[in-house]
Amino acid sequence: MTKVSGLPFDPFALARATGESIAGLAAQPADLLDVQLAAAKQWGDYWSSLMTPGEKVRDRRFASPEWQDDPYFRAVRDAYLLASEQLRGAIGQFGGDGSNAAMARVLLDQYINAVSPTNFAGTNPAVIARVKETGGKNLINGFFNLIEDIASGKGIVKRRSDHDAFVKGETIAATPGEVVFQNALFQLIQYTPTTAKVAAEPLLYVPPLVNRFYMIDLVPRSSLIKWLVDQGQTVFVVSWVNPTAEHRDKSVEDYVVDGVITAIEQVRKRTGTAPDLFAFCLGGTLVAIALARLAANGRGNEANSATLIGTLVDFSDMRDWSAFVHEGHLSMLEDRLERQGYIDSVELQRLFAAMRANDLIWSSVVQHYLLDQPAPASDLLYWFEDGARIPAAFMTSYNRQLLLENRLREPAGFAVRGEPVDLAAITAPLLVVALKEDHVSAWEAVYGGAELLGADFILGGSGHNAGVINPPAANKHGYWTNDTQPDSAGAWLDGATRHDGSWWPHWVGWLGAHRSGKQVAARRIEGGIEPAPGSYAKAD
Repeated sequence: MTKVSGLPFDPFALARATGESIAGLAAQPADLLDVQLAAAKQWGDYWSSLMTPGEKVRDRRFASPEWQDDPYFRAVRDAYLLASEQLRGAIGQFGGDGSNAAMARVLLDQYINAVSPTNFAGTNPAVIARVKETGGKNLINGFFNLIEDIASGKGIVKRRSDHDAFVKGETIAATPGEVVFQNALFQLIQYTPTTAKVAAEPLLYVPPLVNRFYMIDLVPRSSLIKWLVDQGQTVFVVSWVNPTAEHRDKSVEDYVVDGVITAIEQVRKRTGTAPDLFAFCLGGTLVAIALARLAANGRGNEANSATLIGTLVDFSDMRDWSAFVHEGHLSMLEDRLERQGYIDSVELQRLFAAMRANDLIWSSVVQHYLLDQPAPASDLLYWFEDGARIPAAFMTSYNRQLLLENRLREPAGFAVRGEPVDLAAITAPLLVVALKEDHVSAWEAVYGGAELLGADFILGGSGHNAGVINPPAANKHGYWTNDTQPDSAGAWLDGATRHDGSWWPHWVGWLGAHRSGKQVAARRIEGGIEPAPGSYAKAD
């Protein structure tokens, strides 16, 4: 296979995926004719209702009232949305299955998102109004913003906001605590209690590697850590190192043993009690492997319970993310990892941003290049942009053994330092939390993982990140529960009960049902190394 040097993906795989989709259209002429006839009818309906205001669309790109009230802009909007729907429908019907089909869908989505009328000055009413207001200076300044972003070498879209709005340890990631242990992979943070008594069982949080831990410690009003501490919980957090080339040989197994299991040992040493673990996304996958490793060694009682949030352990259903789990892409990425020693945070951010291009790319294009306006300060986006690298060995073992080969699904399919582990051997009570609009870990796939683990299950509202950060005081998003767990996610939701507000209190109730019910005097921090959030969280 010919490789294009320097790229983390295989362009020939993209070309083949596109070709297969086109061939799929040509191979089913009768079905294609039916699609064309249906499309012709839809366009006829479009033209006949052109001057009749329809219902408002639920798409934040078209929030300006002109998109609904002005016949011209309404016609442009509706034509774009109809064409987009038809293109996606055709690819969905004729594009096939598997990684190549996912690549075709992703490429189509990138095109559709790019050509939205909101992204062009002449077809965006807000930009037209801004040109009238500034005499066109917004477009001139926006062009200079574009040139500046290109020159930075970090991508063409740099979100412009108040860089001084958040300072780690002061206004964000500011819950008081101390680093109480560290090794080459992580720092362990213990948070200062705010109540006289605390639950006997401590909590230990394990984050993913791609971003810093403090998504659960944003500004105080939305900090999960602060809320838990104020609820009388002893909270410990793993803060992963931001790896360099020196960490190139650290694999999934190293992060399980020298990371998660070592953190469990340290928390037990400091509290004398098995912790309740909770983890997010990839962090949850590591926790599941760690619990299986402990069980294989007869140490299953060293964790009291575990809550896995937005976590996949069965990777058979990755939706459009399967576009990147392809032999060609993995081979190209491994060549790059071998030279560099890690995957850079900028590359990871570009990937995640591309999968949510309207929110994370094109909204900034409009904001900074067309409107020439700064973006409002956002603690969640500040955290998202504060990415971390991932070691080469970790990416290779994760991509190959977990994503591509899906070894965790099989008994003894994955080994940790030569010892096979089986998720079915985990004895600790498990709760899986999925998010209904999750674009990274589809909630139906997360539900399938809960079945594999024999875990309890709840469904939170909103998306992958925002659905986690859901303080009760905000009274947002809602969540679903169901006392039964049928075979299909759809059947579960059909029988579920929706509750208003946050899933956090429900989760604490679940913890209480699996604990001793005892309280102890608040645990003072002893042997602190440095204040939270620690140097690992602050390192570039």
